[in-house]
Amino acid sequence: MTRTPSPRRKGLLTLFSAAQSLEVAEDSKEKGNSRLRQQLDQNQKNMDQSPREPQYVRVRVANACDSCKIRKVKCDGKLPCSYCTRHKRAQTCHFTPQKRRRLNSVPSPASDQEHQPKRLQQQQQHHSHHNDNDTTTAPSSSAHSSAPPDAAAANPYHPASSSTQSRVVATITPAPTTVGSAGSALRDSSVEEEAEVPRDARLLYDAQGKLIFIGDCAPLSFFQTVRQLVLSRIDPHAFAHHTGRVPVLQNVPPSHAVSSGRQEPYVDTDTVHSIVNKYLAVTSGLVDLFGSASLVDDISTWSDHKGHDVHAAVNYLVLAIGLQSVDDSLASSYFEHAKVLALATLGSELSVGTVQAFTLITVYMLRACQITGAFLFFGIAVRAVYSIGAHRTEVNSRFGHDIRRHRDRLWKSVRIIDLFLSISMGRPPATSDVDCTVPYRELDSEGHEIFDLLDSSVQVLLIIETIVLEVFSRKKISLQLTEGISRQLRKWSNRWLAELKRIVGTPPTQEDEAKIVGACHVLCSYYYAVMLVSRPFLMYEMCKRLPESPSKFEAAVRDSGSSGRSKLANASIDAGSLMIESVADLLQIGVLDGCMPLIVSWLFAASLVVGVGLLGDFGRILDKDVRMSIAALEHFAKHDAHALQYSLIIKSLHISATEYLERKERYERLQISESSSQLFGLTPRQPREPSKATPRPSQDNNFHSPAANHNTVASSEGADTVRDLSSTFFEDLDPSIFPFIHSSSHTPELPVTNSMGQNQDQVFGALNLFPLLEEGGHIDLAHYM
Repeated sequence: MTRTPSPRRKGLLTLFSAAQSLEVAEDSKEKGNSRLRQQLDQNQKNMDQSPREPQYVRVRVANACDSCKIRKVKCDGKLPCSYCTRHKRAQTCHFTPQKRRRLNSVPSPASDQEHQPKRLQQQQQHHSHHNDNDTTTAPSSSAHSSAPPDAAAANPYHPASSSTQSRVVATITPAPTTVGSAGSALRDSSVEEEAEVPRDARLLYDAQGKLIFIGDCAPLSFFQTVRQLVLSRIDPHAFAHHTGRVPVLQNVPPSHAVSSGRQEPYVDTDTVHSIVNKYLAVTSGLVDLFGSASLVDDISTWSDHKGHDVHAAVNYLVLAIGLQSVDDSLASSYFEHAKVLALATLGSELSVGTVQAFTLITVYMLRACQITGAFLFFGIAVRAVYSIGAHRTEVNSRFGHDIRRHRDRLWKSVRIIDLFLSISMGRPPATSDVDCTVPYRELDSEGHEIFDLLDSSVQVLLIIETIVLEVFSRKKISLQLTEGISRQLRKWSNRWLAELKRIVGTPPTQEDEAKIVGACHVLCSYYYAVMLVSRPFLMYEMCKRLPESPSKFEAAVRDSGSSGRSKLANASIDAGSLMIESVADLLQIGVLDGCMPLIVSWLFAASLVVGVGLLGDFGRILDKDVRMSIAALEHFAKHDAHALQYSLIIKSLHISATEYLERKERYERLQISESSSQLFGLTPRQPREPSKATPRPSQDNNFHSPAANHNTVASSEGADTVRDLSSTFFEDLDPSIFPFIHSSSHTPELPVTNSMGQNQDQVFGALNLFPLLEEGGHIDLAHYM
């Protein structure tokens, strides 16, 4: 009799059999994996032992050179490419920028609102604790402090290409533009709203022959773009050798160095008061590191009992900056001794004095045109100010009201110098407002903002930082983005501009000299912000107005000046003219010192803008402004090597502009005379050219009939006149040097040219504005130095 297994026993048997099956499966899987690993190891060993040809991965390039396109061969995208190098055509290797493609679909107004710049909105929210809903400040993230501005292009902003509420800015005043309902009209409006942003990053040589990076927004990069434009379209001889190929960065080495064991320099107590007042004047609006009321007394007391600590280094640096344009030899001795003291105490002492010392070293080296040294020493000041926590106002408040205010202003001073250095050189800033809680405005008991030069200066420089991050880190700028920035500038102008102009216009006294210079610093930064945001539109208009080559005089098609881009171009020129006039007025009354690095840098940019405006025939009245800028730069050139170089550049640009305008007017007048002279017979009618039959040869082959010579000369007289006026310059010049191609340039009012330029919206895109970025970081410096 068989026993029927119980349900419990059945379950145990089933579980046991399943476990056995699982164990067998795992064993077989392990054996299979072992055999597979052995086979792979054997194959790898065979591959390593057998020689074979290396396999190259084919990489697609964004654009091929013109020669490879014509021959339909592979191009590696380098300049010169490998194909042209192998065939000894490196000089003719040239890349044509790809044409812009218009959008097939038009975004709706609702989608336009979704594409607002998120960074701009986050920036306004971040600075609400600074300025109580004030959007004039512009934070830079920690990534921006370690990465170049071009890194921001990884997340590009796509502005609304067309909108029923799109606006244009005319001299920082918005005006609504009407947009048609048809799709083609909206697409045309999207093109009208945009302009290419020049990415002019360069590698330039300094005085020691070292390569230095100059970023997109720097005035020196703007000069290189202007230089290319003038050389390729106006005159190949526009800029002389000393203004085109010699390094513009003229770093002046120190006069002499001192050892740590040298005797400390002598300080005359009787001159301390005047020297300190000079220091306060030249640094007004840039730094405020001390209480100005007690600084004179503190240094006078210290001069009797000098020490060797960081406090002594700070006092020597104050005296060195005050004497820099008066007695350069004594100032240099003070500076060298102070630098030794500051470096000696760096490892053992870290305090507010450390920040003061290295910030003053930076200011002195900027005024001495030692840009590279100033950039490096300022890095120590930035690390020191973060180390003592001066960027957090709650930390500063623990030391009392007076010390809190002093440490807050110390942070603002470091922020101003950092922004000036980064903007003027086109490099990422070292400081950031991400973790900063120091307010950039002060309110009185009634809630009104207190006028302060340091606050106004840092606010306008933060707007410039916004322009660099939101405009120059991208390839395009739209009128919508420009309107957002102009709103910040208008808000700043409503608060500060009237008071600043009142200070600059007051008769100078010894007490008011510091205020006047500080107001001039702030005004120049404001005008530079306007020029910087509207500069791409100015260059767009210039490429439309200038002829294609030096051998032609036909101007491009012009609008009536009512378009958005035209208004912004005029706004840039107006800002440059206002800056030049302000600086010239202060120079006339003898207020400005000879060493003013911020004013010189922004004045050079203004001079380039006004000079370009004169070249583009924006008005012959600009000739006066260009002459005033040259005179101002020559005044600063007595103590500033940069100003000397800048004055030579502007002189060359002025000469080229005036000569071009004279040739152009003479050519236009000749065209008018050819038609008007026929009314009254002002010029004798030329005899009709004889038939093309060859004349009868004379008996003497070396003898030519005078009548025949006369007919030949007379028949070609008019053509020769025009040909002489529009004679070509260097027709065999290598076209790869000048990346201006396929640009239309026609004038409807000239009788010789009746055809309208095609693809006018792509004129500016034909200019290769990104040589350093598109060529893998390589740039041929021989054409720029």
